[in-house]
Amino acid sequence: MSTRMSIDPTIFTDEPMLFLPEYVILRGGPVTDYAVLVHNGKFTDVGPATELQFRYADTKKIALPGACLMPGFIDAHHHLTQAFGKALAFGEPSEIFKRIWVPLEGSLTEDLVYLAGKLAALESLRGGFTTVVDAGTRAEGDLAPLAQAVTDAGLRCVLGLICNDKGGGAPTLQSHQILQRAEKHLANWQSKSLIHPSLAISIPEAASNDMLYSVASLCHEAGVVFQTHVNEHLSSVERSIIDKGLRPLEHLHSVEALGPQTLIAHATLLTPHELRLIKETDTAIAYNPVATLWKGNATAPATSMHELGIRFGIGTDSTRSDGFRLLDAAEAAQRLAFGIPTGDFSTGGGWPWFDHATSGGAEAISLENITGEIAAGKAADFLIIDINIPEFHPSRDLIWELTRFGNRDQIMGVFVAGELRLWNGWPLDWDARSLMREVSKLVNDAIEQAPIKKLHPTSTEHRKLFQSYRKT
Repeated sequence: MSTRMSIDPTIFTDEPMLFLPEYVILRGGPVTDYAVLVHNGKFTDVGPATELQFRYADTKKIALPGACLMPGFIDAHHHLTQAFGKALAFGEPSEIFKRIWVPLEGSLTEDLVYLAGKLAALESLRGGFTTVVDAGTRAEGDLAPLAQAVTDAGLRCVLGLICNDKGGGAPTLQSHQILQRAEKHLANWQSKSLIHPSLAISIPEAASNDMLYSVASLCHEAGVVFQTHVNEHLSSVERSIIDKGLRPLEHLHSVEALGPQTLIAHATLLTPHELRLIKETDTAIAYNPVATLWKGNATAPATSMHELGIRFGIGTDSTRSDGFRLLDAAEAAQRLAFGIPTGDFSTGGGWPWFDHATSGGAEAISLENITGEIAAGKAADFLIIDINIPEFHPSRDLIWELTRFGNRDQIMGVFVAGELRLWNGWPLDWDARSLMREVSKLVNDAIEQAPIKKLHPTSTEHRKLFQSYRKT
């Protein structure tokens, strides 16, 4: 028999609601006997339960025994239009964007962009993410279908527009056209509640020095994020040294493209000098531990970044959209790469990975004034987590337990801007299974028609090859 509390999700409405969970996770950690008031899409009061129940005696109260109220996870680096090709990347060598992602995204119609975006948004919400940062798509056309998809799903999104002027799979335009398009993108989405505009350059070598500077400057002036992939693979670092005499991150610094507006994805291959540049310029990082495990050349020194006070969030890189497994991977990758060789058994102490996946992630993507924590005035982006399970009994250290034991199946409710988006893994206001059927019907043909070049066989083919080798 299930021990999960029985709640009719229709109880969650747009009227003021006073939540009374067993735990509330605040910026400083978990607290008990606390209440949270949600109204008009925001947290309007947070404090001791007895005080808030007295203060809001006539407000609807929602008791949540055996549950934890925590901030929604923030995915600091995603590629929403890669949702159709996730399994295509398994076993592939580095720089798969050239052989898989650019061809796949470039073949998507507007309808397929919408379907990919909504499927990715559904996966993100199921994994406890209430905000994702999309690094930009190579699909033709504007970003309206993608923005509509995530909005329809109810996901908060930092929406990147690629501004390459030297290729990299983006549409080829003149420099002035790219900048006009960038300014239009920033203006179009500034007032949209769930869409936050951003500009991106795929990798530094895909843009001229003038474009790198101009796009970073536009973002700085607008107070939005400038995104780029940097120091991810050894081959790209070597190309930069050969072409520019500088490593990619040094190249960005040389053209004044680093700064508080800049979000560097991956940053796995960093020298001490580059770490200093990141710190001195207040540049932010998107640490992608699952991408490291699946396809990376190295592990970003995230524990050192944390100690140095470098801003960073944690991203999926469109690998798997599961917030709790992302926490586990973030800690495990650090322990394997840095903790074990140095005898560091704590590797951060558990809590940094939770923080950088929530409040620290919000700071890294310049949305700290909007989301990332349960605090009065912030958007009500939060999760209801069932902690009345064997793995959490006896509970001795909730943050460590969530980091290492947490599971997507524990997520009961996902709320974005105060609205219930998913209950027990599924939306209540749209048909997710119908979306899945439509994707299955349309997408395989699109994949087959795209000029994708896979180097690694499927698992079934690999098994046959392995067995044939053993016979010889």
